[in-house]
Amino acid sequence: MKKEKSVFLCNRKFHYLAAICGIFVLIILDQFTKYLVLENLKGNPPFVLLENIFQLEYLENRGAAFGLFQNQRVFFFLSVIVINIAAVWFYGKVPMTRRYLPLRLCAVGIIAGAWGNCIDRIRLDYVVDFLYFKLIDFPIFNVADIYVTVSTFTMAYLICFYYKEEDFEGFFHR
Repeated sequence: MKKEKSVFLCNRKFHYLAAICGIFVLIILDQFTKYLVLENLKGNPPFVLLENIFQLEYLENRGAAFGLFQNQRVFFFLSVIVINIAAVWFYGKVPMTRRYLPLRLCAVGIIAGAWGNCIDRIRLDYVVDFLYFKLIDFPIFNVADIYVTVSTFTMAYLICFYYKEEDFEGFFHR
C-alpha cells in the first residue's frame, strides 16, 4: 500500500511539473507573438493575410473582451488571482488518469491565457491584440485570448457532453 501511494504521489508530482512547464511554454509563445507585433506592427498599417477576411492589426486593449471594463487594472489583477486559484484547485481535484487529461489541459490553457494578458497589463499597462477577422468584424484578439476561449469552451463541452455524471462521483470529495 505504501509503495502504491508513493508511486501515485510521484505520478502526481510529474503531472504538476508537466502542467507548470506547459503553462510557461504557452506564455512564452503568447509573449513572443506580442513581441513580434510590437516590433513589426505598432505604428504601421495592418498586415493583410486574406483581403477583407483576416489581417494582423495592432491594438492596445485597456479593457476586456469587446472593450468591457476599460482601465480597470485592479479588477483584472484580482480576476487573474481568482482564475488561478480556481484552475489550480480544479486541476488538483481532477484524477491524474489519461481519461481526465483533456480537463487538465483546459486548466493549463486557462491559466496560461490569464497570465499572458496579465503580463501585458503589468509590463505595458494594456494588452496587445492583433488578430482581426475583418469579414465578420470580430473584435481584435491575441494568442492568450485563444487559450482562454478554446479551453473554456472545450471544458464546458467535455463536462456537459463527454463525461457522464458517474465520472464525477467522488470527484470533489477527496
